[in-house]
Amino acid sequence: MQDNLVIVESPAKAKTIEKFLGKDYMVKSSFGHIRDLSKKDLGIDIDDGYKPVYEIPSDKRKVVDELSKLSKEAKTVWLASDEDREGEAIAWHLAEVLGLPIDQTKRIVFHEITKNAILDAIKHPRTVNMNLVNAQQARRVLDRLVGFELSPVLWKKVRPALSAGRVQSVAVRLIVEREREIIAFKSTPSYRITALFSPEGDPKSTFRAEVARKFATKAEAEEFLKSCIGAGFKVESCEVKPTKRYPAPPFTTSTLQQEASRKFGMSVSQTMSIAQRLYEQGLITYMRTDSVNLSTLALGLCKQEITSLFGEKYSNAHNYTTRSKGAQEAHEAIRPAYIDRRTIEGTAAEKKLYELIWKRTVASQMVAADIDRTTINISRTGNDATFVATGETIRFDGFLRLYSESTEEEGEQSEGLLPKVAAGDRVTAASVTATERFSVPPMRYNEAMLVKRLEELGIGRPSTYAPTITTIINRGYVEKQNKEARKRSYTQLTLTGDRITEKTLSENYGAEKNRLVPTDVGMIVNDYLEAQFAPILEYNFTADVEKEFDRIAEGKIAWTKMINDFYVPFHQMVEHAIETQADKNSQARILGTDPATGRTVKARIGRYGPMVEIEGNETEKPRFASLKKGQLIEALTLEDALELFALPRNLGKYGDEDLVVGIGKYGAYVRHGKTFASLTKQDDPYTLSYDRAVELLEEHKAQVAAANTPLRTFDGNPDVVIKNGRYGAYIACKGKNYRLPRGAKPETITLDECLKIINTSKK
Repeated sequence: MQDNLVIVESPAKAKTIEKFLGKDYMVKSSFGHIRDLSKKDLGIDIDDGYKPVYEIPSDKRKVVDELSKLSKEAKTVWLASDEDREGEAIAWHLAEVLGLPIDQTKRIVFHEITKNAILDAIKHPRTVNMNLVNAQQARRVLDRLVGFELSPVLWKKVRPALSAGRVQSVAVRLIVEREREIIAFKSTPSYRITALFSPEGDPKSTFRAEVARKFATKAEAEEFLKSCIGAGFKVESCEVKPTKRYPAPPFTTSTLQQEASRKFGMSVSQTMSIAQRLYEQGLITYMRTDSVNLSTLALGLCKQEITSLFGEKYSNAHNYTTRSKGAQEAHEAIRPAYIDRRTIEGTAAEKKLYELIWKRTVASQMVAADIDRTTINISRTGNDATFVATGETIRFDGFLRLYSESTEEEGEQSEGLLPKVAAGDRVTAASVTATERFSVPPMRYNEAMLVKRLEELGIGRPSTYAPTITTIINRGYVEKQNKEARKRSYTQLTLTGDRITEKTLSENYGAEKNRLVPTDVGMIVNDYLEAQFAPILEYNFTADVEKEFDRIAEGKIAWTKMINDFYVPFHQMVEHAIETQADKNSQARILGTDPATGRTVKARIGRYGPMVEIEGNETEKPRFASLKKGQLIEALTLEDALELFALPRNLGKYGDEDLVVGIGKYGAYVRHGKTFASLTKQDDPYTLSYDRAVELLEEHKAQVAAANTPLRTFDGNPDVVIKNGRYGAYIACKGKNYRLPRGAKPETITLDECLKIINTSKK
């Protein structure tokens, strides 16, 4: 009989904890939740006060049986799941299923897996906190009610097999609204004027300054340049402002997700998965937290580390306070479990993320950087336009010596060191340049930006960000998109001396990486939900629901009352939607009239996805075409739609047959008689040239010929042939194919060996 049984969620965590507790303790894993709401029907008894109906999934039966046996044999059972609401719920489910009395079973929590933390937790056990359990139950029940009731409405009114969730729908709304801003945006050109100045008599000390206002047209910019011919320039003012730049606080879940995205391009789920591994190995504190607080011990160790690395003048102990209300997920920010451990063993990703957490934690306890921010204003005789130059110099690097936080919008950097000048000094303009610039649309969200926005709105909690994003992508409402940069021309006018020259230059623009873009289905579902369930998609409403969960966790309200207050009006909205909304066939977008036939052109979601249609009439059937990848129904123009009907394209005769390019069930192809050759990813069927089509066709024919040419035949049995196939060499005999065994070579295998393979092969 084992004296003590400790139950945690994960095997990795169990392994780390077992090292600290010794032979009197057996540590076992529940492998996450051991039961969940029943998948049969709703899984909630609405008539019995929203009572959840829980079941143990079939894949957890073996784990439950083992834990049940061990818990009966142990003198004391310790429930040691994570310290957030989800972890508290796991502990409660374990107690319920294993028959452990809630008020007597020992519940221990810790926010780092170190020997001191584990032994301290054993010394201070508590019981399961039912307020936290009820907050988790409320979230689970509410989300099941929303999903269960909304999804059938979407099947009936929008499209079969759709589903909706409370927080996910709000996240999709944010992405759809941003996309509509981008669709509506019209880029406008303007001219930015900069000059290259130097102090009079010191031509080597050049610096760049810019006119504060923009010029709407080329003519206005040119007029300004002309007015600079022969003009004098002098320093109106030179202001040096000492300022401080302060370090960022230690990481919370969302700030870690954002910084890992900006610095390493990690997705939110990747970051959480790596952080989970670091936590379970005892390397960092708990990774689901909205607290920026550090323990007194951590503050002391940071001071030691900074003093040892950089000297005492770099240390400035400071504990940050958490602003968000209900920062209940953990008691500390994400930090290294051992501050003096600067590097770790592990995968490249684990090392990178650990180093980031270590630097951010230690830098938060360092002194601010002292910076001189210089602003020079230069006036021109006979004109009120002022040129402004800004620069920064670092007098004392402070925390910047170790770590600098990155930003999403990498703007123009300041010029750095500026020459020493004083008010009244004359300066010389070596050149004045007017450059055409274009206004840019709002940026599409990437995962980290979306997390930041959700957090700002008070929607979701540290544990919900990653699953929310994963869900909306998996449901096909949102896609991650990469966009290649496009080229555009711009004009540059330069005044040198008394001569203005004009150049046409080109630049890349519009490149995107891993940006979240709504799909047509996502936009249609969003519009439908906004029309019929506006309160559910309101940002304030969703944030208020989170506050209600917090109140349940604090024991201030009963969870069943909160659910009832939500469900009753929500259910009425569902019933109203079923009765009143037009059916899903009315969701087509009319684009205009086909000039060739005079018939209506429209775009809609079809059985196989987004499509455009030229309506039929009494004598002609309707014509259909699929949208290109990256096209959205909402952004589609009539010209875009008509271009889609350009396929199939007849490129001309090749020999006696037509060479035709089109798109079929398996993608884009070139057809020549009865022969089909697939296009590569780089080939665009709408612009494919005749020569390229011939090349693809001949390559395909060569591959077919090679596949049909025997590698080997046998005089003793002409029916047995060795051929080269798509997956390597194989034996063909009387219309049937047989794999060659691993290691067998086509050039050395004998006829007897082939016959043995044929005779012993499974049918």
